[in-house]
Amino acid sequence: MFAHFVDYLHAGSPASVAVMTVALMLMFGFALTRITKLLKLPNVTAYIITGILIGPYCLNLVPEAITDSTVFLPNIALAFIAFSTGQFFRLDALRGNGAKVLVITVLEACVASVFVFAAAYFVLGMDLAFSAVIAALASATAPASTMMTIRQTGAHGDFVNTLLQVVALDDVVGLVAYSVAISAALALTVSGTGAGVSFKQVTLPILMNIASVIIGALLGVVMKILLTHRSTDNRLIVSVAILFGFCGICEMLGVSPLLGCMLMSTVYINITDDDKLFKQLNYFSPPILLLFFVRSGVCFDLGALTAGNSQGGSTSLLTLGVVYFIVRIAGKYAGAFTGCVITGKSSLVRNWLGLALVPQAGVAIGLAELGARTLGGTAGSSLHTVILASSVLYELIGPACAKISLVMSHSCDKDTEDAPVLSAKDEDELIVNMLIERIREIQSELPEHTQPVPAEVATVSRQHATLRHLHSNNTNYH
Repeated sequence: MFAHFVDYLHAGSPASVAVMTVALMLMFGFALTRITKLLKLPNVTAYIITGILIGPYCLNLVPEAITDSTVFLPNIALAFIAFSTGQFFRLDALRGNGAKVLVITVLEACVASVFVFAAAYFVLGMDLAFSAVIAALASATAPASTMMTIRQTGAHGDFVNTLLQVVALDDVVGLVAYSVAISAALALTVSGTGAGVSFKQVTLPILMNIASVIIGALLGVVMKILLTHRSTDNRLIVSVAILFGFCGICEMLGVSPLLGCMLMSTVYINITDDDKLFKQLNYFSPPILLLFFVRSGVCFDLGALTAGNSQGGSTSLLTLGVVYFIVRIAGKYAGAFTGCVITGKSSLVRNWLGLALVPQAGVAIGLAELGARTLGGTAGSSLHTVILASSVLYELIGPACAKISLVMSHSCDKDTEDAPVLSAKDEDELIVNMLIERIREIQSELPEHTQPVPAEVATVSRQHATLRHLHSNNTNYH
């Protein structure tokens, strides 16, 4: 009976197949989060497992045509991920902590890349070009997994602030490392065939990334102009249209939209100080991120892992994937620990920051797809398979590691691990209550006022008390 349902699902009209598949991905993804919640695992883990279960190796509920026609989804997800992380790059905050975060980020990203390169080239004997590209991809971390885990736990404090800035800057370092590595790989590939290396082949990827950054910064200014004095609905429509349009531009340029979207939101938040837009997009993006992670699980190619690998002789992709998986974690932890020691971070940040940098999905998968198209052949196929397979494993254990680090660093209370995510209204009420408590503390420290209160002040005070009473009644009524 189930086989008949699968056949019927695949044989329907293109519109019905697309709609039903998206509905199944959303519902299965949501349903599995009910189980992972009981196991104290983040939602991202559920999404990846969902993709594997409904993919071709298990239930086969997602037709291959749907997977092929949603190749744009990673770029869209990357755009929302990058835009949401850019809000944390306020200039006033970076002035005080930017240098330390930069040191930590460069060390944790570069040490991970060095570890992976040494393992791939010197230990496993992979090609030099292939080793350079896969080492560059090792520097990237998954901001979506980290941010969703932080949002679930309600974590806050110095550890969270450092982690968010490191994760965001980490992808900047990863993009630069990837641009350099792919240029070097192309040069090595061409020189290996006996042909000359042109200036275009070496510099074009770097120039395209610079162009995307400039366009992203300009669109941040344009977004500020277009969103001024707009209604809530129109602000969401315009901002989503700009993000989608920018993704299209980056696709034409052949680059990832991550860096440009990050700078777009950085420019926007610094010239407007408007954080309400990011809350609106946070309500809009969860279904897109769910579909993205589920699709990643669907694309997991189990058969390719056991196949031979032309990039490393007799070394299988499974062996390469396991080595990459372990060595990258060691490099991330060692680099983060060293960076925290150099910058004088507290022991809680120093001991647990590296564990929170384990997740890897969106950025690495997007760059792997781009690298696969650029390298082509078996090198591109091997690169994509290893990164995708390891990303599935990282997303299975990475968010859990991030959650452990948040708890062990005392960034969130253990009692609040299963607490529901606060809505915007709850967050505002929490902030108001904190301000009230702070005002009471200040009032308790002030000397007593023995002079009689003027009649005008007393009248205003009674009016304020009446307004507070009416507001309280109105809130209780709703």
